[in-house]
Amino acid sequence: MEPIKDLAQRWLDLDRDEASRKEISDLVEAGDEPELEKRLRTRIAFGTAGLRSSMKAGFAHMNSLTVLQASHGLADYVLTSKIPKDASQHSVVIGYDARYNSEKFARLAAAAFLSKGIKVLWFGQLVHTPMVPFSVGQYHATAGIMVTASHNPKNDNGYKVYWSNGCQIIPPRDADIAKAISSITTVDTWDPAVVDSHPNVDRIFPQATKDYMGALRELVWPMPSVEMVMPFTYTPLHGVGLPFLRQIAHDMWFRGNNLRVVKAQADPDPEFRTVPFPNPEERGALDLAMAEAAQNGTSLVLANDPDADRFSCAERRDKVTWHQFTGNQIGILLASHVFDTYTGNRARLTMLASTVSSRMLAAMAEAEGFHFRSTLTGFKWLGNVAQELAAQGKVPAFAYEEAIGFMFPGVVWDKDGVAAAAVFLSAWQRWKKQGLTPWQKLQQLYAKYGYFEDANTYLISPSPATTNAVFEAVRASNGGKRPERVGGREILRWTDLTLGQDSGTADGKPVLPVDASAQMITCELRDVVFTARGSGTEPKIKLYIEGKAGSSEEAKKLANEVLEDLVKEWFKPEFGLRLAGT
Repeated sequence: MEPIKDLAQRWLDLDRDEASRKEISDLVEAGDEPELEKRLRTRIAFGTAGLRSSMKAGFAHMNSLTVLQASHGLADYVLTSKIPKDASQHSVVIGYDARYNSEKFARLAAAAFLSKGIKVLWFGQLVHTPMVPFSVGQYHATAGIMVTASHNPKNDNGYKVYWSNGCQIIPPRDADIAKAISSITTVDTWDPAVVDSHPNVDRIFPQATKDYMGALRELVWPMPSVEMVMPFTYTPLHGVGLPFLRQIAHDMWFRGNNLRVVKAQADPDPEFRTVPFPNPEERGALDLAMAEAAQNGTSLVLANDPDADRFSCAERRDKVTWHQFTGNQIGILLASHVFDTYTGNRARLTMLASTVSSRMLAAMAEAEGFHFRSTLTGFKWLGNVAQELAAQGKVPAFAYEEAIGFMFPGVVWDKDGVAAAAVFLSAWQRWKKQGLTPWQKLQQLYAKYGYFEDANTYLISPSPATTNAVFEAVRASNGGKRPERVGGREILRWTDLTLGQDSGTADGKPVLPVDASAQMITCELRDVVFTARGSGTEPKIKLYIEGKAGSSEEAKKLANEVLEDLVKEWFKPEFGLRLAGT
């Protein structure tokens, strides 16, 4: 194994960023070998989400050097991806959000691609993440990069990669790109200003945003009349969503006092000063928005996460009670609107959801006769599978994941929080004409398709090794065999996408793709379905538990019972796991 002092010297030989060089040189001078090991021994992994980590010096983190290495590796991969292999045939879209270092990293990435003769399609100002995949398709680019860490804490950043189909990359492309990155030994492109005057740069923001807004208007056509409009409160959670939301809201007659923005959260702020964690899903993230809505007399709160690819909302039920809709609830509300307003052949209409999302959309599809497809978690799968279905003659119109991500393929093959907000506003107006609020519409859907309620949560794991050990222990918990029961409930179907096992298929193999590098087990009980999976980006074991019953109360009770049983029997505190909120 290479001595840590040699690794540190290699870093110092490569890095030309004064701030990050100083971090490593200070650690060397202090003799802090444990910290040097953590920062330098293992390279930041390039996977299907690209790169994501905290911003620190070292091969294991997001910084100028690792961004440049990734960009040069990706550029090399791009140059081998098409015939003819002429750099002039290729272009890459590059965007960035308002996080610390996002613009700097984007500029360095642009410099790397330009050095290889690849055209850079450059926004040159803040954009929300969906603008990148949209523009990849609009400009027929080979690839797209968005510098963002989405809803992660303020010290994180990321490097998200899209391919020429406008979708996030999937295996084996991610592994091939990672291999190309690992071959980069030197980096000479350190000037972030190159993109400002290079002849091979096209500035696309004005036309791209115009085209994007046109796609949004088509998505929500016909527009509601001004008489149908009601005021609502919106928060971008210190992110970049407001200009895009404001424009489509204006086009839909939500103008002036009809759009009430949470002032303290309106402007981009990489500190995220008013929220402990800038994710609309997190408890308390919408408290300020709901308080302002109560003061200004609006009954609906809409929210995007900082890079505006996710969407959340809440409805005021009475003077003091708010209901924040879950991702599954928003998904079924949007799906019902898409179905109700679809004018084509409904037998070809297709909707998708990830396997950890509610089974309610599948129940709706069975009842109404449209096509439904379940995929692995992540919009990399939802987008690519939707494109495969489109090639087969299906019409994918909507896809969602329970983590408040919603995709409308007519706009972009990825989740889009602004598009979701626009469609929700359009649906809200339709439901108003029917005398329904979103909450009342949801109850109507439950009454028709069944009551589905979840007890989704996560456990914090000390390390990836612990996570793997926990899942191995589960697989051997029944005298060396997989468990047959959870609490008092029999496991009717066991699906292990890590080992490639499925007790519910004729050949014992899963329908969904197997990934030996990712922990994922799904069990079907009599009245509950649950999935346990290791997070690919965070030190977490995520639990997705859904009960179905004749009432919301009973369905929730069932889900919570299984959660309690799993914590007692599978995910025990003695493993060093900590349940969220405890």
